[in-house]
Amino acid sequence: MKVIDILNNSKSTLFSFELLPPLKGHNIETIFATIDKLLPYNPAYINITYHREEVVYMPNENGIQVPVKVRRRPGTIGLAAAIQQRYAIDVVPHIICGGFDAHETEDALIDLDFLGIHNILAVRGDADKITGRFEPRAGGHRYAIDLVKQVTDLNRGVYLEKLMEKPKPTNFCIGVAGYPEKHPESPNCESDIHYLKKKVEAGASYIVTQMFFDNKLYFNFVDKCRKAGIAVPIVPGLKPISIKEHLSILPRVFDVQIPQALVLELEKCKTNNQAAQLGMEWAIEQSRELKSSGVKAIHFYTMGKADNIAQIAKAVF
Repeated sequence: MKVIDILNNSKSTLFSFELLPPLKGHNIETIFATIDKLLPYNPAYINITYHREEVVYMPNENGIQVPVKVRRRPGTIGLAAAIQQRYAIDVVPHIICGGFDAHETEDALIDLDFLGIHNILAVRGDADKITGRFEPRAGGHRYAIDLVKQVTDLNRGVYLEKLMEKPKPTNFCIGVAGYPEKHPESPNCESDIHYLKKKVEAGASYIVTQMFFDNKLYFNFVDKCRKAGIAVPIVPGLKPISIKEHLSILPRVFDVQIPQALVLELEKCKTNNQAAQLGMEWAIEQSRELKSSGVKAIHFYTMGKADNIAQIAKAVF
């Protein structure tokens, strides 16, 4: 089923979550173990991230460290197919701009269509970790809206090359990302929402947000989107704090704010176990308030950890 239909048909707030493909050399059983822990809470769909290549330094035959491009987490499409087949739960693989050209993107979408996977999340992907800038591959897309347009074209039967008279249209439901605290590279919130509306007009059916730790940010974001004419569902995304270092890691990596009340409590924690417990309690309160407001779903970023998400889901859903 398409995610937009799942959201629109829901009579209560749904539970969904995101997974990372296992690191190269690991097996799928770790992913199945994570899903098994979260199955009792009836996930409506499962997102699976997609990852571009990274530059790492490895010794050559002379022992000299040289830069090598590697993909640490390949396998998104295969993992999506395995999960949907094993659990009969709709999956939402991410499709990204970074590291892929338009033809590779089309091939990935065709593979997903063959496999009966008809939901995707279209995102640009991260900037280069060294330069801090995003540069597309030659022939690739610079912005997520270009991905949305390519998928929308496929849904109309428009492929990159005209190889037959009546090519089969695909049937993808497209999700896109929204940023309650604005995208780190946007000059201001108004500009950010302007371009988010463009993605919806290009064919996106729903929005899922970046993590946030203050629900007022989400409610204000939704209000601004509605005033701008964005009418599609906006699913809040939550990431529970699980280690003390998240106080510095999350603001630096994801450009999000942590409320001072939460900061003060985290600073009192002497161990990561205490920090994780506090993170769960904070996320439970966030989730309960969001649920009482009538959101269609709450989406959780697991980062490969299921135990804390299971405790939150048990308390909320």
